[in-house]
Amino acid sequence: MTDAAIDTAGMDAAGVDAATAAQSASAFARYPSLDGQVAFVSGGASGLGAEFVRQFAAQGVRVAFVDIDADAGHALADEITRAGHPSPLFAPCDVRDIPALQAAIATSASALGAITILVNNAANDTRHRVDEVGLELWDAQMAVNVRHHFFATQAVAPMMRAAGRGSVINLGSISAHIDLLDLPGYITAKAGIEGLTRTLARELGPDRIRVNCVIPGWIMTQRQLDNWVTPEAEESIARNQCLPQKLYPEDVARMVLWLAAEDSRSCTGQRWIVDGGWM
Repeated sequence: MTDAAIDTAGMDAAGVDAATAAQSASAFARYPSLDGQVAFVSGGASGLGAEFVRQFAAQGVRVAFVDIDADAGHALADEITRAGHPSPLFAPCDVRDIPALQAAIATSASALGAITILVNNAANDTRHRVDEVGLELWDAQMAVNVRHHFFATQAVAPMMRAAGRGSVINLGSISAHIDLLDLPGYITAKAGIEGLTRTLARELGPDRIRVNCVIPGWIMTQRQLDNWVTPEAEESIARNQCLPQKLYPEDVARMVLWLAAEDSRSCTGQRWIVDGGWM
């Protein structure tokens, strides 16, 4: 439950305006080891992905990102450039098309330098009942939610190996651990990402490539607010989280920044949960 853009007009459970809860970036950590690194983010035009792109750029990272929404992608790149940060490189791409995704990664590396940070973020959590899911839809859910994680990592591994370092950050989901319905394909894929993270961490660790999985809770993105944050959902959030505030993309991005930086150089193969204490 993680995509789309933050609703800065929303109010959290304690009555705090979301824009106030999302404090100035200057109030949070800066990571010198990120300055000048190159990151690639999938699904980076909106929601969590857009926040990752923004915060990486604010840290001095040269960012490339892909998304199927070309208009949103170009708008985000322009926004970041106007803010005075390193101009990101955007390319329209459907992550289900693995050759196109790997070509975008190669083009990004040629333009910006060797990719040392990969954030596998693209996903689709559209609801489907069990009896609605046929073979074609099932395969499409695996393709958009987990398959590209492996093949993007495969594409960046040689350049990370040559650089002597790398951080791969896979986006899982709390949905694989709580009582949600109508998401059989999505939940299966997100659970698989946790296993994929473990095996890739073991495979790539000798080359100083770290692989971790971030598990967001119910993040207040525009997509979630528009489609699924009902009064009943609000009650569930308040009942299940230990912390009273709602969660926003910035909360997850700060974990991603830490995992990308050398501050977490000895952390790999792990799940990092940002859910307000739900799990």
